Amino acid sequence: MSDTFFNRIDSLDLGTPEKGKFLISEPFLPDPNFSRTVIFLTEHNNEGSVGFVLNRELDIPIEEAIDNFPRFDGPLYVGGPVDNTSLFYLHTLGDKIKGCHHIIDNLYWGGEFDELKSLLISGKAGSKEVRFFTGYSGWDETQLDKEMRQRSWIVADATVEQVMSTEIDKLWQKVLSDLGTNFAMMAKFPVDPTLN
Repeated sequence: MSDTFFNRIDSLDLGTPEKGKFLISEPFLPDPNFSRTVIFLTEHNNEGSVGFVLNRELDIPIEEAIDNFPRFDGPLYVGGPVDNTSLFYLHTLGDKIKGCHHIIDNLYWGGEFDELKSLLISGKAGSKEVRFFTGYSGWDETQLDKEMRQRSWIVADATVEQVMSTEIDKLWQKVLSDLGTNFAMMAKFPVDPTLN
């Protein structure tokens, strides 16, 4: 890629992180935990930020990863490198689960796990309503702002449909391309820039 192209990218407005938005990693982010990832932010305030990587699926079913877990017909995702022995979930079940946190529209984070298990066992909830993650992505009060200044992330609006979709193979390219021509060009960059 030419220096002119990178100068143009450097001049783009990459947005401001907010609860309920996507963080899209820039094409050559060196951290292997976040290479070509899309993160959904569930919290962003003066104390820090929390989110979940949407496009990293584990190769094992959730019943094998979690003891005494009811049958679940969806995959288990790696939400991030923090607290990766704990289970987290996003869902569209609203007040059917006490203690959950509203994020956007009809999308919620967490809540009473026993109530969720009951809904799964009874067949009143499944992979269309719930996404499970091991671990999460977290930043302290200044860390994400610093990474934004380093142009490590691009911010985009998120929809419930995108967050809950299990079609993750092309999620990074699709969300980036939807931001317009310059970002669509970034989405076509090879993983290894020396190959271009």
